[in-house]
Amino acid sequence: MNLGELLESDVVAAARHLLGWELRFGPLRARIVEAEAYRTPDDPACHAHRGQTPRNATMFGPAGKAYVYFTYGNHWMLNVVAHEPGNAAAVLIRALEPLEGLDEMRGRRLKATRDEDLLSGPGKLCQAFGITGELDGVDLFDGQGLHLVEGAAVTDVLTGSRIGITSGKEWPWRFVDAKAIRWASRPIKDLA
Repeated sequence: MNLGELLESDVVAAARHLLGWELRFGPLRARIVEAEAYRTPDDPACHAHRGQTPRNATMFGPAGKAYVYFTYGNHWMLNVVAHEPGNAAAVLIRALEPLEGLDEMRGRRLKATRDEDLLSGPGKLCQAFGITGELDGVDLFDGQGLHLVEGAAVTDVLTGSRIGITSGKEWPWRFVDAKAIRWASRPIKDLA
């Protein structure tokens, strides 16, 4: 199955498959090294678990769109909408390996003292890339603006519990490129 088919049918497989893909935005380029899956109707940690609201409406729209939301009062989060018809789901992009545009990323992430800290979390990567709610709903596969480009397939994948949730922790829907662990968000101790 290709990514397009996965995005329209299996969010968990899509999250794993997105590892290695590149996120691009203007001069910025980075490789996805960590992602998490969230879905309805059975996942209590999914934003759409209790139905559609103005905040999560993008999750109910076409697969392949960006679902960008604000959380914890100061962080934007980037997701890729991925669901079968009738449900809502998304892949949270948790961490990236920077490839191009590091000076611009560093300029936006002044607290990062090492390059490994630039994109090692969903809030960090949105700050470094300048991703805000204005990008909610954009097509991530049209090759323009904020978009994804297929990269090298990742075959050595670690899995573990999703981070920062209280319900649904038992599902191992966090995926990390084992060869790029230095770029992943923390904690990494529970990954196998």
